[in-house]
Amino acid sequence: MNYKIKYGTSVIRYSISRSDRKTLAIEVHPDLSIKVVAPRKAAISAIQEKILKRGQWIKKQQHYFEQFLPRTPKREYVSGETHYYLGKQYILRIRKSSDESVKLKGGELIVKVERTNDVKQIKQILSSWYYQHALKKFDESISTSLQRFKEYDLNRPKLELRRMARRWGSCTPNKMIILNPEIIKAPSKCIDYVVIHELCHLVHPNHSQSFYELQNKVMPDNANWKLRLEKLLA
Repeated sequence: MNYKIKYGTSVIRYSISRSDRKTLAIEVHPDLSIKVVAPRKAAISAIQEKILKRGQWIKKQQHYFEQFLPRTPKREYVSGETHYYLGKQYILRIRKSSDESVKLKGGELIVKVERTNDVKQIKQILSSWYYQHALKKFDESISTSLQRFKEYDLNRPKLELRRMARRWGSCTPNKMIILNPEIIKAPSKCIDYVVIHELCHLVHPNHSQSFYELQNKVMPDNANWKLRLEKLLA
């Protein structure tokens, strides 16, 4: 069941699950959801009191997830515009052709389309190209990154690509990793950072100290690539 409580000028929404545990635990998940695992006889008032006491910590964890903000400027999809692929800049060139295609050549991203003034169609063709390349690249990154988690004996997670307005990636409760295809525009190491971040959630589902320790252990320079990602796609 879902609940909510006012915290300062905001509202904290959370769900509660009951167990035989003796203490109450609060989990902040990658999708910004909040789950309270409470003893079976814990009163709602006691749970709310605990949430208010941990309110600052909860907001801090949610704010961290909000660092995964796709902030790429709005594109017009016209010749001469700059687009990124794997961290490199390419100049978009629209070419008239009866055969639709996308090709990287030199420093250009060439889109062939029947109607060169059909912005909607150009965007659709290019988005599909990015999506297919992202699917392949992300799958490779997961395969490579899993090698860093051998001691945890992780099963290979299912991968789904989803355009998200406010995050680069997410890890669902059923162990599926969701990645934003936008990050195909960033360097490979930035992609690895997002993948590793989500793989860490297979071991530690929330942003606990143990999560950060694992992330730093697996990818010591993760903060640098996180910053690079944010700056590049700002």
